[in-house]
Amino acid sequence: MNKKLLLRWGLLVVFVVVLGGTFVSLGRWQLDRLDQRRDRNEIAAVHENAPVRPFDEVFTGPIADADQWQRVEVRGTFLADRQLQARHRSFGEATGWELLTPLVTGSGKTVIVSRGFIERPASQDYPSVYPEPPAGEVTVIGYVRRNEQGNANAITPQQQMIRLIDSRAIGAWLGRDVVDGYLNLISVTPPQTEGLTPITPPPPTEGPHLSYAFQWFTFALIAGAGLFILIRNDLRDRKKAAAKAAARAADAGSSAASGAPGTSGTDAD
Repeated sequence: MNKKLLLRWGLLVVFVVVLGGTFVSLGRWQLDRLDQRRDRNEIAAVHENAPVRPFDEVFTGPIADADQWQRVEVRGTFLADRQLQARHRSFGEATGWELLTPLVTGSGKTVIVSRGFIERPASQDYPSVYPEPPAGEVTVIGYVRRNEQGNANAITPQQQMIRLIDSRAIGAWLGRDVVDGYLNLISVTPPQTEGLTPITPPPPTEGPHLSYAFQWFTFALIAGAGLFILIRNDLRDRKKAAAKAAARAADAGSSAASGAPGTSGTDAD
């Protein structure tokens, strides 16, 4: 067997194994995301159908994924002079921003409340003046949310603006202790200014994860099939070359035999 051909096959096998393994890993990652999506959908459905819970029963420690989308009720007073604008947010098909307002509860705790989403037309800049919250004591019903994760630039308030909502970073900016997680406002009594759209749970769809997983697994199969075809073609070409060489050798032997000088008589004195 030709050493160069063996080296070629070896390199191809290594390449396809690495490539195929990567494709399979990506497919499994998409299946994991599908499982996570299904778990979130199930949790959201269970919490949506559960009774509204008191705030102090839920916000007792770190908020995890399993705590999200519970509905809680809390009474307190908004800090109207300490509002934040969470920029570059999306809700459904719209893009815009969320208005965050700290709420000091009756028990003395502070919780960040996303009072709603405001769409920003592409032709307009972000506003610098925010809708005022209801004054005095209010009753808020909201969805429980966990802190969002990101780098320091995204979660640290700068000029009353942030990208991601992290109660710990906002608490440091406020200079006061803030409970872990935050609330997406569903309703508030007395009512707030119109124009703020409450953030609701995402629709219970499974997303494109299953189709993406199928695509990655298909790519792995294509890579394996491509390796098989390349090696088969190399073997076929090698056999054809060997057959042609044998045919040429046979033709050369026949020509040599037919063209050799013969001895048809004897010498005479």
